[in-house]
Amino acid sequence: MNVIVVAGYSGAGKTTLVERLIPALKARGQRVSVVKHAHHRFEMDHPGKDTWRHREAGAFEVVAASPRRLVLQREFEREVELTVHHALAELYTGVDWVLVEGYRDCNLPKLEVWRTAHGKPALYPNDPFVVAIATEVPNATHLPQPTGLPVLDLNDGNTVADWLLSQGERFAYDAAQFAD
Repeated sequence: MNVIVVAGYSGAGKTTLVERLIPALKARGQRVSVVKHAHHRFEMDHPGKDTWRHREAGAFEVVAASPRRLVLQREFEREVELTVHHALAELYTGVDWVLVEGYRDCNLPKLEVWRTAHGKPALYPNDPFVVAIATEVPNATHLPQPTGLPVLDLNDGNTVADWLLSQGERFAYDAAQFAD
């Protein structure tokens, strides 16, 4: 499987780009999964539903399965900060691409999402894992520092998908390389 981290600060447009990349890659015959890093406590289930009730009763894991969907919820007894590699290990192995949203500080190739008007610093000058920049003005002249990295149109998921696919095995993930 190929893995690319869509990295940047909150509000830069990471989720919107991922939403555009999923159908663009699927249209090119690729099976796509997503890993999303959540900083805050979040709920995937709702009070009163069976899985919520099982979790509230103290189950460590709850798996809900139907003919169309499988959901795994795991409730940790104390806070645990999982790495992106832990999350990737949970995925089905038959996918072509994993789009990772967040995990800004991880050691995987990153597509940085950066906007001029956002006012946040760019990651690429200090992060050797940034391999390209997606921005609202797809040229390097408006970036905070000169770069030789590819600069892609943040609003054009098809162009970004084509660029990802053109890179061949560059994004191939080898779990053994990151084993604890």
